[in-house]
Amino acid sequence: MPTNRQDAWSEDEDLLLAEVVLRHIREGGTQLQAFEEVGKQLSRTAAACGFRWNSYVRKQYKSGIELAKKQRKEQRNQSKAPAEIEVEEAGQYSEPVTVSSDQSEQQVVSFEELVGYLKDLYQRIEESKGQQNEVKEYENKIKELERKVYYLASENEKLSKELKTVEQDYKALIEIMERARKMVVLQDEDRQQKVKFQMDKNGNLERIEK
Repeated sequence: MPTNRQDAWSEDEDLLLAEVVLRHIREGGTQLQAFEEVGKQLSRTAAACGFRWNSYVRKQYKSGIELAKKQRKEQRNQSKAPAEIEVEEAGQYSEPVTVSSDQSEQQVVSFEELVGYLKDLYQRIEESKGQQNEVKEYENKIKELERKVYYLASENEKLSKELKTVEQDYKALIEIMERARKMVVLQDEDRQQKVKFQMDKNGNLERIEK
């Protein structure tokens, strides 16, 4: 016996679920029978199929459901006496009406509309797959950009630390140069204080050291 699946539903599985349920509605079957049929094909429980239908898929097929109900109603009318049938609407009965060949033609057109609707839906699913591929590409690009941002942030932090070290070294160098300048000034002043001048016998000034 196959194990019941609990993984996520794919688009193809949703499409199969919709096709089977719509067919049961159109043919007068019950949704439970549809869920059981799909469950056997997908190795899922009927309850899981019913939950998926009611929570998500049914919302995507509102027009298809109305069309299937309309076809079921037309099939029931055709199965009654060809001379006259009773049409029931909201629990009330209307006057007997005559079945004409136009109704049979209308049923064929409705079926073609359903086929066209399913084809259009399938096409939209295929288009959405292409969009999903584009989304994946953008996600990959975003991840790549995120990696670059992290790398640049790390490099920026590294350069900031190096800049701080350079600034500290520069400040220390300026302090050393300032101390050296002061020492030179003091030495010059001290040397100037030691220099004296005297006048020679010819009246010229000459420097004498202490």
